[in-house]
Amino acid sequence: MDVTQRLAHNLRRLRQQKGWSQEEFAFRADIHRTYVSDLERGARNPTITVVDRLAMALDVKLGELLD
Repeated sequence: MDVTQRLAHNLRRLRQQKGWSQEEFAFRADIHRTYVSDLERGARNPTITVVDRLAMALDVKLGELLD
C-alpha cells in the first residue's frame, strides 16, 4: 500500500471512529467536503500543510495519518 492509500485509509478510519460525516470533518479541518472525499479515495495528494490541518482536526499526531 502506498502512502496515498495509507493516508486515505487512516483518514476514513479515524473520521468514522469519531462518528463524523465527511462534511463535519471538512468543517473542522477548514477544507472543502469534496476534497475530503477525494483524499479518502486516494484520488488527491495533499500538501503537508493540509495533512497537518487534518491531523489537528482529528486530534492525532501527523505521523499517525501516515503509519
